Amino acid sequence: MMALKDVKKMCSKFCNGKSSDIVGYTPPTLHKGVRWFVDFTSLDPARGLMRRKRFYIKDSLSVSEKKRRASEIMEVLTKQLAQGWNPWVTDDESRGFVYFDNCLERYLDYVDRMDRKKTRQSYRSRVNILREFITSQVNPIKYAYQFDIGFCNDFIDWIYLDRESSPRTRNNYRGWLYGLAEFLIARKHINTNPVEHIKVMPEHEKYRKDLTPEMLKQMSNYLCRNDKSFFLACLMQYYTLIRPGELSHLKIGDISLKKQTVFVSHEFSKNHKDAEVGLNKIVIKLMLDLEVFKQPDSYYLFGSDFKPSKERIGSDQFNKRWKIMRKALKWNDCYQFYSLKDSGIRDLANAQGVVVARDQARHSDITTTNKYIQKHGVQQVTLGFEGNLTYDDEVE
Repeated sequence: MMALKDVKKMCSKFCNGKSSDIVGYTPPTLHKGVRWFVDFTSLDPARGLMRRKRFYIKDSLSVSEKKRRASEIMEVLTKQLAQGWNPWVTDDESRGFVYFDNCLERYLDYVDRMDRKKTRQSYRSRVNILREFITSQVNPIKYAYQFDIGFCNDFIDWIYLDRESSPRTRNNYRGWLYGLAEFLIARKHINTNPVEHIKVMPEHEKYRKDLTPEMLKQMSNYLCRNDKSFFLACLMQYYTLIRPGELSHLKIGDISLKKQTVFVSHEFSKNHKDAEVGLNKIVIKLMLDLEVFKQPDSYYLFGSDFKPSKERIGSDQFNKRWKIMRKALKWNDCYQFYSLKDSGIRDLANAQGVVVARDQARHSDITTTNKYIQKHGVQQVTLGFEGNLTYDDEVE
């Protein structure tokens, strides 16, 4: 039971908070019965749902006194809710529930006042890249408090793996992200810097290594026994060379069995161009065994648990699933999901020539000379390409 003075005290505690941008609520309502109470619902940002809040009125009061007390409580609540008070957000936490995009806009205001034009352009570009990453996620962050170690790690991995950046570029983004985190800390949107836990990558040598033929065979045997759905993702990465961010957007309707190709739309491809990529017969065989084509064309190829679904998974899920397998096989961290693409390009180039590998990977060039070489029939060549990563129902 809460007296009116307690309601006012609680409301005044939050009246200076700036969470009005995120508050959704229903007007306070009086309920009469065995026990009288006033209730309303308000958005709980941490849970992402509306929660009900009640304020009970003393049973010992007369009916007229209950009505007067209810009127007073409703008046106070209505006023404070309209001013942005939220019963589920404490004063210390309220700045963490500011829209993250609003934080970025405020950050850009500071960037625009920097002296060097090159720095302003660089930082603006990185904010745009960060926003591109956020929109690519299945569950993009919304509030400042969600800028945590998990989010920052996923972004840095996306820069390095999905965008095929060098260790130096990856480290440069890490340094910039660290500065952005300090900006958020200074304005009390977050309490600690999540980027400080992300290590700088050595730049003098390639951290990611390709997989040996023996490792590919070991992986084939393991995944055929334990995780065929994820094995399809691995085969796609190795044979089609389609990036994880692009794989996560593929739909069953993008696959043509007649032409043995996969269509990659400009809407989610890295170079923003439409492309058809050759589909190997080994990949097709596993798709048929998994009954992929019995699902609607509108389904994403990789949904929950890497099975076809109405909803797609985020690109970060490929690496997360890979780490489970890598741990089981006791491989070093330098072997990553993207190592499959390195290995695929290596093996395809050795088997069919560097030009075919260039076209299958959709690289703009290899050397100046190769810019003028006519494209080969990639889908016909790659259909019969026998690589080191194989699929057979009867594993060793």
